[in-house]
Amino acid sequence: MTWVDHNIWHIWGRSVLGAAVLGMGVLLTAAVAAAGSVDKTPFGKTQDGKAVDLYTLTNDKGASVKFIAYGGIITAINVPDRWGNLGNIVLGFKELADYESKNPYFGALIGRYGNRIGSAKFSLDGTQYQLAANNGPNSLHGGKKGFDKVVWAVEPLTGGSGAAARLSYTSKDGEEGYPGALTVGVTYTLTDDNELRIDYEATTDKPTVVNLTSHSYFNLAGDGVGGIGDHILTINADRYTPVDATLIPTGQLASVSGTPFDFRQGMPIGARIRANDEQMIFGRGYDHNFVLNRSGSGLSFAARAYDPRSGRIMEISTTEPGIQFYSGNFLDSTLVGAAGQQYRQTDGFCLETQHFPDSPNKPSFPTTVLKPGETLKSTTIHKFSTDAS
Repeated sequence: MTWVDHNIWHIWGRSVLGAAVLGMGVLLTAAVAAAGSVDKTPFGKTQDGKAVDLYTLTNDKGASVKFIAYGGIITAINVPDRWGNLGNIVLGFKELADYESKNPYFGALIGRYGNRIGSAKFSLDGTQYQLAANNGPNSLHGGKKGFDKVVWAVEPLTGGSGAAARLSYTSKDGEEGYPGALTVGVTYTLTDDNELRIDYEATTDKPTVVNLTSHSYFNLAGDGVGGIGDHILTINADRYTPVDATLIPTGQLASVSGTPFDFRQGMPIGARIRANDEQMIFGRGYDHNFVLNRSGSGLSFAARAYDPRSGRIMEISTTEPGIQFYSGNFLDSTLVGAAGQQYRQTDGFCLETQHFPDSPNKPSFPTTVLKPGETLKSTTIHKFSTDAS
């Protein structure tokens, strides 16, 4: 075992790097390079006058990922169908103003805490912290102004097998009620193998809780095409975390066997979405965390989605212990996307790799505590292919 191996340890898929090796961060960060093209164009100004740019990552096959500095929002992922035709497979808007005023987290980076924290509060080291209650009695996705609503600094990267950019943001001590100044870096890399790799890292100057994720709504048939009910979904999980009526986990890790949550062998998303099941009623469909089957702390297969119409396939691997499957239940026809289509219930789905919801209040769940001298590291890869590959 090398000196570096001795100074790295892993907690349920979250790599934590000891202070002694922080100076080697540049050498240890994966996927920080890009050999494809990174283009930048203006995307408008926020309501308070901040300029926001649109970045386009393009690989050597012509696939592309577009994102804006506001919220780190992925506005488009253009990948081929079985006939080789490129098409955008994520939901989103045309205008920055729409992302500011009515975005249901389309494509956004989520923090400080992805998903829900019950009763909008938690205790850490004997101190109780009160958060913004922005989802009934609970705090959702970082509060009223989470990472999805800030303008990130963006640095294009060069020198590797793809196109990449690094986003960075420092959340002040006390922002949205969370302790500690949290410095966050997120790297988007589009490889020449049509993989979107997302690498997260964070450090803090006080003990805090952190759960970072990305919130793209996918429709592999194409944005604006219609529902995702016939997508075949596989989730590598024997268990999930049941929720109460406000969608906070009860603390139980329940078997998926014999329930609408059993996606181990692949199942159309719409096959059991109207099942007479209390959990489905609470979520108005799927809005649940799945406990991924894992061995070790490295990248592990999490989920696969296949659209029979286009032939597109998306495979997700992650270092995280959980994945939130959300079937777009709260899309209600009031939003009009970039393709001019009204977004309706189940027009898109999310697969958010994560630590479990409400972990700060559930000691039995994998910890989300980050302490000074440690570096959170997490990676998720979306690999896109087709049934003609």
